[in-house]
Amino acid sequence: MTSVGAVTGAPSKELKVTADAALAVPITVAYGDGIGPEIMEATLRIITAGGANLALEEVSIGETVYQQGITAGIEPAAWNSLRRTKVFLKAPITTPQGGGFKSLNVTVRKTLGLFANVRPCPSYAPFVATKHPGMDVVIVRENEEDLYGGIEHRQTEDVTQCLKLITRPGSERLIRYAFEYARRYGRSKVSCFTKDNIMKLTDGLFHRVFDEVAAEYPELESEHLIVDIGAARLADTPDAFDVIVLPNLYGDIISDVAAQIAGSVGMAGSANVGTGIAMFEAIHGSAPRLAGYHLANPSGLLLGAVQMLVHIGQGEAGSRVHNAWLRTIEDGIHTPDIYDSSVSTAEVGTTDFADAVIARLGAVPNTLRAVNYPSHSEPIAVQVRSRPPARKELVGMDVFLESRAPVAELAKDLEANAGPDLKLVMISNRGQKVYPDGVPETFCVDHWRCRFQAVQPGGSVTHTQVIDLLSRLAGGGLQFIKAEGLFTFDGHAGFSLGQGQ
Repeated sequence: MTSVGAVTGAPSKELKVTADAALAVPITVAYGDGIGPEIMEATLRIITAGGANLALEEVSIGETVYQQGITAGIEPAAWNSLRRTKVFLKAPITTPQGGGFKSLNVTVRKTLGLFANVRPCPSYAPFVATKHPGMDVVIVRENEEDLYGGIEHRQTEDVTQCLKLITRPGSERLIRYAFEYARRYGRSKVSCFTKDNIMKLTDGLFHRVFDEVAAEYPELESEHLIVDIGAARLADTPDAFDVIVLPNLYGDIISDVAAQIAGSVGMAGSANVGTGIAMFEAIHGSAPRLAGYHLANPSGLLLGAVQMLVHIGQGEAGSRVHNAWLRTIEDGIHTPDIYDSSVSTAEVGTTDFADAVIARLGAVPNTLRAVNYPSHSEPIAVQVRSRPPARKELVGMDVFLESRAPVAELAKDLEANAGPDLKLVMISNRGQKVYPDGVPETFCVDHWRCRFQAVQPGGSVTHTQVIDLLSRLAGGGLQFIKAEGLFTFDGHAGFSLGQGQ
């Protein structure tokens, strides 16, 4: 067993341009924080030795940038580099604790339109411990929408709100990307997880778009599962899945679960793909307590870099590096996080692991499945289909109020101020209908949704009538928080009913 002691000083950053400058592909590189510089240096040494032809542009991100007062964690000049190279290889960063600091990953993904997060999660049994030796799942997660829009409000003394935004174009391009990925890489099935039995409009939209897109790929099996049972089945029998496509929040959770049950979150890389720009990274954090010891496993960032090489059309180098890495894992050359005396032959640090991979360039694994990426493929491109606009009609308004009055008293005041054109049809509390025909057992807080619709059944209302309603409510001392329009689209309700309605 090889032991590695502490290493002081920053790693060398002299790798700037590889062999053929005329053909080198420019990429933006960020060394990050904590173990980031160590694993980035190892990664660049390996892929350069493996034949990657790159021109590197280094940018600053992370802790030092946050300390300069730049709350996004990325220096302004870095955006110009990213727009120029359109490829970002990023090491983990440290986000300072406390409020006021933005997630760099979320900022980059949303600013640059990196809509698809792609995380391969295969097992490496028997060389890395796992209960699922047949697992080979790819998670394709939506990257920009859902609850990660970060639109939150404290609305009353008791209640905060986070808006969940699911769009048809955002869902379609993500789902279409998942099917195109499955087609390109010889996958046979695409699964979709949502919770549309509860969130019938938001998750329901994602599910409907999945079904629409799936019909265009008849050669691929498709299925939809409610996310709770889908997650349970993934944890129990992951070899039953191939490609899984999910909205943002579910995808964030499920992709980490999948990586861990495959063997280790620390070995997973990911691609964040947009229409013109892509970012590649490990999925783990910066592990500052390990910084300087050169014990960190560079595999996650290295496998992210392999995805990058395939993306930029250097699949031959990507295959050479990936196969050498697989052979290293097979040969039992393992970093401390995956070392197991029953299968490992040497416990090595970051630098020695990189040396071991480089020594095996040109070799292929004997037990694990070798890879063979296309040499000069174009990035997967998807296009959202145009649709004729629906006929949209305003038919009412949900007015959200703050009040600690009993619901019967609140309803009396609301009905007195409804006016001649609108009537109060329902009050709910935390989504549960409490008026009319509520029951005393329902627990209520100070946050009420009050639904007003046209006096004439099925009739429409005008914005002027809604404004007049809000004026009357304010004049009557009713503290409204916000108002949400109730619309129909081609005659179909674009709003949920209250539970119990």
